Amino acid sequence: MTSEPTSGAGPAARPQDTGELAGRAVARVGYGAMQLERLRDDRPAAVALLRHAIDLGVDHVDTAQFYGDGFVNDVIREALRPGDDVLVVSKVGAVSDPGGPFPLRLAQRPEDLRASVEANLAALRTERIPVVNLRRVDSGITIPVPDDQVIPLDDQLAEMLALRDEGKIGAIGLSSVSLDVLRHALPAGIVCVQNAYSLVARDDEDVLRLCAEERIAWVPYFPLGGAFPGLPKVTDEPAVRAAAERLGHTPAQIGLAWLLHHSPRTLLIPGTADPAHLEANLAVAAITLDEQARTALDAIPTRPVAGLGH
Repeated sequence: MTSEPTSGAGPAARPQDTGELAGRAVARVGYGAMQLERLRDDRPAAVALLRHAIDLGVDHVDTAQFYGDGFVNDVIREALRPGDDVLVVSKVGAVSDPGGPFPLRLAQRPEDLRASVEANLAALRTERIPVVNLRRVDSGITIPVPDDQVIPLDDQLAEMLALRDEGKIGAIGLSSVSLDVLRHALPAGIVCVQNAYSLVARDDEDVLRLCAEERIAWVPYFPLGGAFPGLPKVTDEPAVRAAAERLGHTPAQIGLAWLLHHSPRTLLIPGTADPAHLEANLAVAAITLDEQARTALDAIPTRPVAGLGH
């Protein structure tokens, strides 16, 4: 697969059925496990939801030890079976802080990154995590950054590379990074980037372009916006609603489908705690956006991202 432009190719273009992440093919719509925390009081339902996703073809699950203060990783460990061919992607750079002003706090020091990897390994009961994203503080975040959490990228990458050399992680990704940070990190062999990005928040188009050039998977979080105050909502856009009504889909499905059509490097990880919503998300991979819809959606202006980070 060669470098691709960030727009579709023709009036009847459809998203590809699979994309590439860490050297393997995965379904372009995976599952972001953060929302499993909403089922904390019904653990069997959380396990059943993840099993349902896997049974429907999900082979890319995104998680973090700080999701639900460990609850989400516990669910993943219980739900996965030996025969499942699921690529589990986690992230480091923050830890749970249930009693703090935010549900998480930054943990950017190299020793913190290592401790977080070890915590993920222990929770998932595995010897190796296929992909671990280094969650930086360069883009799309408003959590206060203490002075002791301003860590040089090279120091962090050195620790991540050591963990990869030790076999504890398989590949390195980045999250919440600027274009310059991504460029600087490229020699480390970055396999994916997770930034806040949606149809109405496209400030990182230059980051996406570089990902396309370097064959790096683009995994947007907050793909529909609106997750926190200050984030515009894709589903509020009149053009999105009009396209949904005309094509027979929900506004959320149209917003997700646009992301898949916009760049072949895009992999989605929408999260939900509802089985019907899960099925609707996975159906997005089969949606065709005609030229009329794509022209109208492309014309929607982007708005600044301002909200709590991922």
